[in-house]
Amino acid sequence: MTNPIKPANWITSKRLRAHGTILAVCLWSLYLWTLANPGLRDRNGNIKGTDFLHLHTLGSLAAAHRGEDLYDMKAQALLSAQRVPEAAGIRYLPLYPPQVSILFLPLAYLSYKWALALWWGCSALVYGICCYSIWRVCPNLRGEGGTVFILAVGYPAFFHLIAWGQTSALALGCFTLMFILLRNRREFLAGLVLGCLIFKPQLGLAAAVVFVSMGAWKTVAGAVLSVAAQLAVGVLYYGIQPVREWIHTLANVRAVLPWLEPKPYQTHSLRTFWSMLIPWPDFAFGIYGLSTIAVLGLIIAVWKHAPPAPLALRYSTLLLTTVLVAPHLTVYDLVILAPAFLLLADWIAEQAEGSSPRWLGTVLYLIYTLPLLGPLARWTHVQLSVIAMVACVYVIWRTLGRLQLITEQKA
Repeated sequence: MTNPIKPANWITSKRLRAHGTILAVCLWSLYLWTLANPGLRDRNGNIKGTDFLHLHTLGSLAAAHRGEDLYDMKAQALLSAQRVPEAAGIRYLPLYPPQVSILFLPLAYLSYKWALALWWGCSALVYGICCYSIWRVCPNLRGEGGTVFILAVGYPAFFHLIAWGQTSALALGCFTLMFILLRNRREFLAGLVLGCLIFKPQLGLAAAVVFVSMGAWKTVAGAVLSVAAQLAVGVLYYGIQPVREWIHTLANVRAVLPWLEPKPYQTHSLRTFWSMLIPWPDFAFGIYGLSTIAVLGLIIAVWKHAPPAPLALRYSTLLLTTVLVAPHLTVYDLVILAPAFLLLADWIAEQAEGSSPRWLGTVLYLIYTLPLLGPLARWTHVQLSVIAMVACVYVIWRTLGRLQLITEQKA
Protein backbone atom coordinates (compact mmCIF):
# COMPACT_ATOMS: atom_id res chain seq x y z
CA MET A 1 0.00 0.00 0.00
CA THR A 2 1.22 3.47 -0.81
CA ASN A 3 2.24 5.92 1.85
CA PRO A 4 0.39 9.20 1.21
CA ILE A 5 2.74 11.31 3.32
CA LYS A 6 6.10 9.93 2.40
CA PRO A 7 8.55 12.74 3.39
CA ALA A 8 7.84 12.16 7.10
CA ASN A 9 8.69 8.48 7.02
CA TRP A 10 7.35 7.81 10.52
CA ILE A 11 3.84 8.57 9.19
CA THR A 12 2.68 5.42 7.44
CA SER A 13 -0.80 4.43 6.29
CA LYS A 14 -0.84 1.60 8.82
CA ARG A 15 0.09 3.93 11.67
CA LEU A 16 -2.45 6.55 10.60
CA ARG A 17 -5.21 3.95 10.52
CA ALA A 18 -4.23 2.71 13.96
CA HIS A 19 -4.11 6.19 15.46
CA GLY A 20 -7.36 7.19 13.76
CA THR A 21 -9.12 4.04 14.96
CA ILE A 22 -7.98 4.54 18.55
CA LEU A 23 -9.04 8.17 18.44
CA ALA A 24 -12.44 7.43 16.91
CA VAL A 25 -13.21 4.64 19.37
CA CYS A 26 -12.18 6.72 22.39
CA LEU A 27 -14.00 9.90 21.35
CA TRP A 28 -17.27 8.36 20.21
CA SER A 29 -17.57 5.72 22.92
CA LEU A 30 -16.99 8.41 25.56
CA TYR A 31 -19.59 10.65 23.93
CA LEU A 32 -22.16 7.86 23.70
CA TRP A 33 -21.59 7.09 27.37
CA THR A 34 -22.07 10.77 28.17
CA LEU A 35 -25.35 10.85 26.24
CA ALA A 36 -26.64 7.64 27.86
CA ASN A 37 -28.54 9.53 30.51
CA PRO A 38 -32.33 9.83 30.87
CA GLY A 39 -33.84 13.07 29.66
CA LEU A 40 -32.25 15.85 27.64
CA ARG A 41 -29.35 16.50 30.01
CA ASP A 42 -26.19 14.44 29.56
CA ARG A 43 -24.06 12.97 32.34
CA ASN A 44 -22.16 16.26 32.65
CA GLY A 45 -25.38 18.19 33.19
CA ASN A 46 -25.25 19.89 29.78
CA ILE A 47 -28.22 20.02 27.44
CA LYS A 48 -27.78 17.39 24.75
CA GLY A 49 -26.77 19.01 21.49
CA THR A 50 -25.54 22.09 23.38
CA ASP A 51 -25.69 24.93 20.82
CA PHE A 52 -28.48 23.32 18.82
CA LEU A 53 -30.85 24.56 21.50
CA HIS A 54 -30.19 28.09 20.24
CA LEU A 55 -30.82 27.05 16.63
CA HIS A 56 -34.06 25.31 17.61
CA THR A 57 -35.15 28.46 19.42
CA LEU A 58 -34.35 30.63 16.39
CA GLY A 59 -36.49 28.34 14.26
CA SER A 60 -39.33 28.71 16.78
CA LEU A 61 -39.04 32.49 16.57
CA ALA A 62 -39.23 32.28 12.79
CA ALA A 63 -42.30 30.05 12.99
CA ALA A 64 -43.99 32.64 15.20
CA HIS A 65 -42.69 35.51 13.03
CA ARG A 66 -41.12 37.12 16.13
CA GLY A 67 -38.39 39.13 14.43
CA GLU A 68 -38.29 41.60 17.32
CA ASP A 69 -36.92 38.86 19.59
CA LEU A 70 -34.10 37.60 17.35
CA TYR A 71 -31.54 39.58 19.37
CA ASP A 72 -33.29 39.52 22.75
CA MET A 73 -31.47 37.01 24.99
CA LYS A 74 -34.11 37.14 27.72
CA ALA A 75 -37.01 36.46 25.35
CA GLN A 76 -35.12 33.58 23.75
CA ALA A 77 -34.27 32.05 27.14
CA LEU A 78 -37.95 32.12 28.10
CA LEU A 79 -38.96 30.53 24.80
CA SER A 80 -36.29 27.83 25.16
CA ALA A 81 -37.54 26.96 28.63
CA GLN A 82 -41.12 26.76 27.36
CA ARG A 83 -40.26 24.41 24.53
CA VAL A 84 -37.53 22.46 26.37
CA PRO A 85 -38.14 22.60 30.15
CA GLU A 86 -34.72 21.02 30.82
CA ALA A 87 -33.13 24.10 29.22
CA ALA A 88 -34.39 26.51 31.87
CA GLY A 89 -31.72 29.08 32.76
CA ILE A 90 -29.63 28.60 29.60
CA ARG A 91 -28.86 31.71 27.55
CA TYR A 92 -27.11 32.20 24.21
CA LEU A 93 -25.64 35.30 22.66
CA PRO A 94 -27.59 35.84 19.39
CA LEU A 95 -25.20 36.59 16.53
CA TYR A 96 -26.65 34.84 13.50
CA PRO A 97 -28.17 37.06 10.77
CA PRO A 98 -31.99 36.99 10.57
CA GLN A 99 -32.25 34.60 7.61
CA VAL A 100 -30.60 31.78 9.61
CA SER A 101 -33.72 31.51 11.78
CA ILE A 102 -35.77 30.86 8.63
CA LEU A 103 -33.43 28.00 7.70
CA PHE A 104 -34.25 26.27 11.01
CA LEU A 105 -37.97 27.00 10.86
CA PRO A 106 -38.90 23.45 9.67
CA LEU A 107 -37.08 21.90 12.64
CA ALA A 108 -39.13 24.05 15.03
CA TYR A 109 -42.17 21.91 14.23
CA LEU A 110 -40.42 18.88 15.71
CA SER A 111 -39.74 18.19 19.35
CA TYR A 112 -36.24 19.11 20.46
CA LYS A 113 -35.19 15.46 20.65
CA TRP A 114 -36.23 14.62 17.09
CA ALA A 115 -35.02 17.92 15.67
CA LEU A 116 -31.60 17.32 17.23
CA ALA A 117 -31.41 13.80 15.83
CA LEU A 118 -32.26 15.10 12.36
CA TRP A 119 -29.69 17.89 12.65
CA TRP A 120 -27.00 15.44 13.76
CA GLY A 121 -27.80 13.28 10.75
CA CYS A 122 -27.72 16.23 8.33
CA SER A 123 -24.41 17.48 9.75
CA ALA A 124 -22.78 14.05 9.49
CA LEU A 125 -24.12 13.62 5.95
CA VAL A 126 -22.78 17.00 4.78
CA TYR A 127 -19.42 16.26 6.40
CA GLY A 128 -19.23 12.85 4.73
CA ILE A 129 -20.18 14.20 1.30
CA CYS A 130 -17.57 16.96 1.57
CA CYS A 131 -14.78 14.57 2.57
CA TYR A 132 -15.76 12.15 -0.19
CA SER A 133 -15.94 14.91 -2.81
CA ILE A 134 -12.44 16.16 -2.02
CA TRP A 135 -11.01 12.64 -1.80
CA ARG A 136 -12.39 11.89 -5.27
CA VAL A 137 -10.30 14.69 -6.80
CA CYS A 138 -7.10 13.50 -5.06
CA PRO A 139 -5.69 10.88 -7.45
CA ASN A 140 -2.75 10.01 -5.21
CA LEU A 141 -5.09 9.06 -2.36
CA ARG A 142 -7.39 6.79 -4.36
CA GLY A 143 -5.89 3.69 -2.78
CA GLU A 144 -6.24 5.13 0.72
CA GLY A 145 -10.04 5.21 0.99
CA GLY A 146 -10.07 3.19 4.20
CA THR A 147 -7.46 5.40 5.83
CA VAL A 148 -9.30 8.56 4.79
CA PHE A 149 -12.59 7.21 6.18
CA ILE A 150 -11.08 6.29 9.54
CA LEU A 151 -9.32 9.64 9.90
CA ALA A 152 -12.51 11.49 8.91
CA VAL A 153 -14.52 9.67 11.59
CA GLY A 154 -11.83 10.23 14.21
CA TYR A 155 -11.19 13.89 13.40
CA PRO A 156 -11.56 15.78 16.71
CA ALA A 157 -13.21 18.76 15.00
CA PHE A 158 -15.94 16.48 13.59
CA PHE A 159 -16.50 15.06 17.05
CA HIS A 160 -16.93 18.58 18.45
CA LEU A 161 -19.21 19.54 15.55
CA ILE A 162 -21.65 16.80 16.57
CA ALA A 163 -21.21 17.24 20.31
CA TRP A 164 -21.92 20.97 20.14
CA GLY A 165 -24.73 20.64 17.57
CA GLN A 166 -23.20 23.49 15.62
CA THR A 167 -23.60 24.85 12.06
CA SER A 168 -19.99 24.42 10.92
CA ALA A 169 -20.87 21.58 8.55
CA LEU A 170 -22.63 24.21 6.44
CA ALA A 171 -19.42 26.26 6.36
CA LEU A 172 -17.48 23.15 5.32
CA GLY A 173 -20.03 22.61 2.56
CA CYS A 174 -19.50 26.16 1.33
CA PHE A 175 -15.71 25.81 1.28
CA THR A 176 -15.86 22.40 -0.42
CA LEU A 177 -18.22 23.58 -3.15
CA MET A 178 -16.18 26.75 -3.62
CA PHE A 179 -13.03 24.67 -4.21
CA ILE A 180 -14.78 22.50 -6.80
CA LEU A 181 -16.11 25.58 -8.61
CA LEU A 182 -12.71 27.28 -8.62
CA ARG A 183 -11.17 24.07 -9.89
CA ASN A 184 -13.67 24.18 -12.77
CA ARG A 185 -12.98 27.90 -13.33
CA ARG A 186 -16.50 28.94 -12.32
CA GLU A 187 -15.37 32.08 -10.51
CA PHE A 188 -18.73 33.85 -10.27
CA LEU A 189 -20.51 30.78 -8.91
CA ALA A 190 -17.66 30.34 -6.43
CA GLY A 191 -18.34 33.89 -5.27
CA LEU A 192 -22.02 33.11 -4.78
CA VAL A 193 -21.03 30.23 -2.52
CA LEU A 194 -18.49 32.37 -0.67
CA GLY A 195 -21.26 34.86 0.12
CA CYS A 196 -23.22 32.07 1.82
CA LEU A 197 -20.69 32.30 4.65
CA ILE A 198 -22.47 35.44 5.83
CA PHE A 199 -24.05 33.25 8.52
CA LYS A 200 -20.50 33.00 9.97
CA PRO A 201 -18.95 36.18 8.54
CA GLN A 202 -15.66 35.70 10.36
CA LEU A 203 -14.98 32.71 8.10
CA GLY A 204 -15.16 34.84 4.97
CA LEU A 205 -12.56 37.41 6.05
CA ALA A 206 -9.45 35.73 4.62
CA ALA A 207 -11.15 34.80 1.34
CA ALA A 208 -12.40 38.36 0.88
CA VAL A 209 -8.88 39.75 1.34
CA VAL A 210 -7.37 37.18 -1.06
CA PHE A 211 -9.86 37.64 -3.87
CA VAL A 212 -9.81 41.44 -3.65
CA SER A 213 -5.99 41.45 -3.65
CA MET A 214 -6.02 39.14 -6.68
CA GLY A 215 -8.47 41.34 -8.54
CA ALA A 216 -10.85 38.37 -8.84
CA TRP A 217 -13.80 40.67 -9.41
CA LYS A 218 -16.15 37.98 -10.70
CA THR A 219 -15.77 36.11 -7.43
CA VAL A 220 -16.09 39.30 -5.38
CA ALA A 221 -19.22 40.34 -7.32
CA GLY A 222 -20.77 36.92 -6.76
CA ALA A 223 -20.07 37.12 -3.03
CA VAL A 224 -21.57 40.60 -2.71
CA LEU A 225 -24.68 39.56 -4.64
CA SER A 226 -25.08 36.44 -2.51
CA VAL A 227 -24.79 38.38 0.75
CA ALA A 228 -27.31 40.97 -0.43
CA ALA A 229 -29.78 38.30 -1.52
CA GLN A 230 -29.60 36.45 1.80
CA LEU A 231 -30.03 39.58 3.88
CA ALA A 232 -32.93 40.53 1.62
CA VAL A 233 -34.66 37.27 2.57
CA GLY A 234 -34.53 38.34 6.21
CA VAL A 235 -35.81 41.80 5.37
CA LEU A 236 -38.73 40.42 3.35
CA TYR A 237 -39.68 38.04 6.15
CA TYR A 238 -39.17 40.27 9.20
CA GLY A 239 -38.66 43.82 7.96
CA ILE A 240 -35.49 45.89 8.17
CA GLN A 241 -35.19 46.26 11.96
CA PRO A 242 -33.70 42.78 12.73
CA VAL A 243 -30.97 43.36 10.12
CA ARG A 244 -30.12 46.67 11.78
CA GLU A 245 -29.96 44.96 15.17
CA TRP A 246 -27.71 42.24 13.76
CA ILE A 247 -25.30 44.81 12.31
CA HIS A 248 -25.30 46.71 15.61
CA THR A 249 -24.59 43.48 17.50
CA LEU A 250 -21.64 42.63 15.22
CA ALA A 251 -20.24 46.15 15.54
CA ASN A 252 -20.20 45.80 19.34
CA VAL A 253 -19.25 42.13 19.55
CA ARG A 254 -15.92 42.80 21.26
CA ALA A 255 -17.79 44.05 24.31
CA VAL A 256 -19.66 40.75 24.69
CA LEU A 257 -16.82 38.33 23.94
CA PRO A 258 -16.90 36.88 27.49
CA TRP A 259 -20.44 35.65 26.69
CA LEU A 260 -19.33 34.36 23.29
CA GLU A 261 -16.16 32.64 24.51
CA PRO A 262 -16.75 31.35 28.04
CA LYS A 263 -14.02 28.75 27.44
CA PRO A 264 -11.26 30.53 25.47
CA TYR A 265 -9.09 27.40 25.56
CA GLN A 266 -11.61 25.86 23.13
CA THR A 267 -10.83 28.56 20.55
CA HIS A 268 -8.11 28.25 17.91
CA SER A 269 -7.33 31.57 16.25
CA LEU A 270 -4.63 34.21 16.48
CA ARG A 271 -6.86 36.57 18.45
CA THR A 272 -7.48 34.18 21.31
CA PHE A 273 -3.92 32.86 21.07
CA TRP A 274 -2.60 36.30 21.98
CA SER A 275 -5.39 37.10 24.45
CA MET A 276 -4.57 33.97 26.47
CA LEU A 277 -0.86 34.67 26.32
CA ILE A 278 -0.84 38.42 27.02
CA PRO A 279 -2.77 39.73 30.07
CA TRP A 280 -3.31 43.25 28.65
CA PRO A 281 -6.36 43.12 26.32
CA ASP A 282 -5.60 46.17 24.18
CA PHE A 283 -1.96 45.17 23.68
CA ALA A 284 -2.99 41.57 22.88
CA PHE A 285 -5.52 42.83 20.33
CA GLY A 286 -2.85 45.00 18.71
CA ILE A 287 -0.50 42.01 18.39
CA TYR A 288 -3.38 40.03 16.90
CA GLY A 289 -3.79 42.75 14.27
CA LEU A 290 -0.10 42.69 13.37
CA SER A 291 0.08 38.90 13.21
CA THR A 292 -3.08 38.85 11.08
CA ILE A 293 -1.46 41.24 8.60
CA ALA A 294 1.63 39.02 8.49
CA VAL A 295 -0.34 35.82 7.85
CA LEU A 296 -2.50 37.53 5.22
CA GLY A 297 0.69 38.74 3.57
CA LEU A 298 1.92 35.14 3.36
CA ILE A 299 -1.27 33.83 1.80
CA ILE A 300 -1.41 36.68 -0.73
CA ALA A 301 2.19 35.81 -1.67
CA VAL A 302 1.16 32.17 -2.13
CA TRP A 303 -1.81 33.09 -4.33
CA LYS A 304 0.21 35.60 -6.38
CA HIS A 305 3.18 33.29 -6.79
CA ALA A 306 4.56 33.07 -10.32
CA PRO A 307 4.24 30.57 -11.84
CA PRO A 308 0.88 29.98 -10.14
CA ALA A 309 0.98 27.45 -7.33
CA PRO A 310 -1.32 24.42 -7.63
CA LEU A 311 -4.86 25.19 -6.47
CA ALA A 312 -4.53 22.48 -3.83
CA LEU A 313 -1.73 24.44 -2.15
CA ARG A 314 -3.40 27.82 -2.54
CA TYR A 315 -6.75 26.64 -1.25
CA SER A 316 -5.23 24.78 1.69
CA THR A 317 -3.43 27.94 2.79
CA LEU A 318 -6.71 29.82 2.40
CA LEU A 319 -8.45 27.40 4.78
CA LEU A 320 -5.63 27.57 7.32
CA THR A 321 -5.55 31.36 7.14
CA THR A 322 -9.33 31.51 7.48
CA VAL A 323 -9.00 29.78 10.82
CA LEU A 324 -6.04 31.84 11.98
CA VAL A 325 -7.35 35.34 11.25
CA ALA A 326 -10.98 34.77 12.28
CA PRO A 327 -11.87 37.08 15.19
CA HIS A 328 -13.83 34.21 16.72
CA LEU A 329 -13.25 30.54 16.00
CA THR A 330 -14.23 27.65 18.25
CA VAL A 331 -12.95 24.09 18.02
CA TYR A 332 -15.92 22.82 15.98
CA ASP A 333 -15.13 25.35 13.23
CA LEU A 334 -11.85 23.50 12.60
CA VAL A 335 -13.95 21.06 10.59
CA ILE A 336 -13.42 23.38 7.60
CA LEU A 337 -9.80 22.17 7.52
CA ALA A 338 -10.84 18.69 6.38
CA PRO A 339 -10.25 19.50 2.68
CA ALA A 340 -6.81 20.93 3.50
CA PHE A 341 -5.64 17.63 5.01
CA LEU A 342 -6.66 15.72 1.90
CA LEU A 343 -5.38 18.26 -0.63
CA LEU A 344 -2.00 18.66 1.05
CA ALA A 345 -1.55 14.91 1.56
CA ASP A 346 -2.33 14.37 -2.12
CA TRP A 347 0.13 17.08 -3.16
CA ILE A 348 2.88 15.64 -0.96
CA ALA A 349 2.36 12.17 -2.41
CA GLU A 350 2.64 13.60 -5.93
CA GLN A 351 6.03 15.18 -5.38
CA ALA A 352 9.26 13.53 -6.40
CA GLU A 353 11.53 12.38 -3.58
CA GLY A 354 13.05 15.44 -1.94
CA SER A 355 10.78 17.96 -3.70
CA SER A 356 8.27 18.42 -0.88
CA PRO A 357 9.08 19.86 2.56
CA ARG A 358 10.34 17.23 4.93
CA TRP A 359 8.15 18.13 7.90
CA LEU A 360 4.88 19.10 6.21
CA GLY A 361 3.32 15.70 6.93
CA THR A 362 4.28 15.99 10.58
CA VAL A 363 2.81 19.49 10.80
CA LEU A 364 -0.45 18.23 9.30
CA TYR A 365 -0.52 15.42 11.86
CA LEU A 366 -0.11 17.98 14.63
CA ILE A 367 -2.86 20.24 13.27
CA TYR A 368 -5.16 17.21 13.20
CA THR A 369 -4.44 16.08 16.78
CA LEU A 370 -3.50 19.19 18.77
CA PRO A 371 -7.10 20.39 19.28
CA LEU A 372 -7.35 17.48 21.72
CA LEU A 373 -4.81 19.29 23.90
CA GLY A 374 -6.69 22.60 23.76
CA PRO A 375 -7.82 22.39 27.41
CA LEU A 376 -4.16 22.42 28.50
CA ALA A 377 -4.09 26.09 27.46
CA ARG A 378 -6.01 26.83 30.65
CA TRP A 379 -2.71 26.38 32.46
CA THR A 380 -0.05 26.92 29.79
CA HIS A 381 -1.83 29.87 28.09
CA VAL A 382 -0.37 28.62 24.79
CA GLN A 383 -2.67 27.18 22.11
CA LEU A 384 -0.31 24.82 20.27
CA SER A 385 -2.68 24.23 17.36
CA VAL A 386 -2.33 27.88 16.32
CA ILE A 387 1.46 27.58 16.22
CA ALA A 388 1.18 24.46 14.04
CA MET A 389 -1.17 26.18 11.58
CA VAL A 390 1.09 29.23 11.26
CA ALA A 391 4.03 26.88 10.71
CA CYS A 392 2.11 25.08 7.96
CA VAL A 393 1.33 28.30 6.08
CA TYR A 394 4.96 29.39 6.41
CA VAL A 395 6.31 26.03 5.22
CA ILE A 396 4.10 26.11 2.13
CA TRP A 397 5.23 29.66 1.32
CA ARG A 398 8.90 28.69 1.69
CA THR A 399 8.37 25.52 -0.34
CA LEU A 400 7.01 27.46 -3.29
CA GLY A 401 10.08 29.67 -3.26
CA ARG A 402 12.36 26.65 -3.14
CA LEU A 403 10.53 24.88 -5.98
CA GLN A 404 10.74 28.03 -8.10
CA LEU A 405 14.50 28.18 -7.49
CA ILE A 406 14.90 24.52 -8.50
CA THR A 407 12.87 25.15 -11.67
CA GLU A 408 15.01 28.18 -12.58
CA GLN A 409 18.22 26.20 -12.03
CA LYS A 410 17.00 23.38 -14.29
CA ALA A 411 16.08 25.92 -16.96
